[in-house]
Amino acid sequence: MAWQVWNVAIYSSRKIEKACRRDINFMWLLSGQKAPDHTTIARFRTGFLADACEDLFYQFVRKLFERRFVSGETLFIDGTKLEACANKYTFVWKKSVGRWESRMSEKIGAAIQLLNAEYSCCFSWSQDERAVKLQEICNYLNIYCREHQISMAYGRGNRKSIHQKYLEMFEKFLSRQMLYDLHHSRFEGRNSYSKTDPDATFMHMKDDHMRNAQLKPGYNVQIGVDSEFIISAGIFQDRSDYGTLIPFLKEQENKSGYRYPSITADAGYEREENYVYLEETGQTPYIKPQLYEKWKKRSFKKDISRRENMRYLEEGDVYVCHNNRLLWPAGMTSRKSVSGYRSRVTIYECEDCSGCKHREKCTKSKKNKKLYVSKVFIEKQKRSYENIRTETGIRYRVNRSIQVEGAFGVLKTDYEFQRFLLRGKTKVKLEVLLLCFGYNINKLHVKIQSERLENYLFKVKSA
Repeated sequence: MAWQVWNVAIYSSRKIEKACRRDINFMWLLSGQKAPDHTTIARFRTGFLADACEDLFYQFVRKLFERRFVSGETLFIDGTKLEACANKYTFVWKKSVGRWESRMSEKIGAAIQLLNAEYSCCFSWSQDERAVKLQEICNYLNIYCREHQISMAYGRGNRKSIHQKYLEMFEKFLSRQMLYDLHHSRFEGRNSYSKTDPDATFMHMKDDHMRNAQLKPGYNVQIGVDSEFIISAGIFQDRSDYGTLIPFLKEQENKSGYRYPSITADAGYEREENYVYLEETGQTPYIKPQLYEKWKKRSFKKDISRRENMRYLEEGDVYVCHNNRLLWPAGMTSRKSVSGYRSRVTIYECEDCSGCKHREKCTKSKKNKKLYVSKVFIEKQKRSYENIRTETGIRYRVNRSIQVEGAFGVLKTDYEFQRFLLRGKTKVKLEVLLLCFGYNINKLHVKIQSERLENYLFKVKSA
């Protein structure tokens, strides 16, 4: 929840309470009512408002469509990273947990062999249901100690029996295994999470320009803008943008009830999976290729190792290198994305690279030159490249930079929202929706005052 008076945004419930008691603007809004306590404000925000905020936001969006205040032509999409309300040094890394768990597993296997020899048991150790098996061993040792009336020794100067040592050792293994299982359950496909906010992922923030900038817990905030209004907002735990496009569009269509005929996004969303989805839904992609800027450079055009600088003979399905040698299809492989999408990749291998005078510039491999090519991706990338070069595509790209990046500029700079105040993905989304709701109301007021409600796109300035 945020109150904005005289262009000063207040997000803290304690500061809102203070303003209700001292600020004349807040007193006028209260209409003589008693100033609410900060706990009441916080309870209203996280309790009552959490269920209704998303519905109210998309009701407002649907009203914008009904009044034709938005064009409905294309959806401008972009994302930014905002720091979570979590401590910096609370990271848990997936690789570290896996390494610690494997080391402990080796110790457990050796301890079970000694246990079987000592008690003539037949306990086994495997990678499945580790905590359950450790619990069985602890239960067995507890029963054994009770049946044989083995007393437990604690404190300095008291010598522990071998049975107590075995029991304490396996209880320690069990507690550590339960902790590792908890870590694995919280990762949810991620490589890290924060202890103070388990939904936050450690990532580089947008303002971290230093090479060795510290990783911070945060969220990936995605918004879709049309006619300067924020149509949809989403919170993701992905460090990159390409994996957020499909779930973001599905949620936008489900909540607003409208499917945009075209999608405009930057190079961070270019993936074969996204192209295929947009084609299946009948949405025209205006996505800038990742190599769009490099294609213009002279150094890229002179790079003979690049596939783009080789001739392709469609009849024989071969590439011709700089030395006029052929790269033939040598096999097929597949690549699987995080979401489970599989792309088919053709492997092209040069017939013979021995004795080639351009070999050092063409390949670092000791064997023949190889190319890994996804024909589906190249085809769809070409279509998107042609789309953005049209007059409509140029206008969309210019407006994407103005509208969606301008919206983030207002939220982060003018509204001074640089860090979340609440913890957890659900509460964080509530904060973003409230912020976007306020942004839309202010934008509607400004457009009414300036009589720009029917202006959907900014004009492209002629060179």
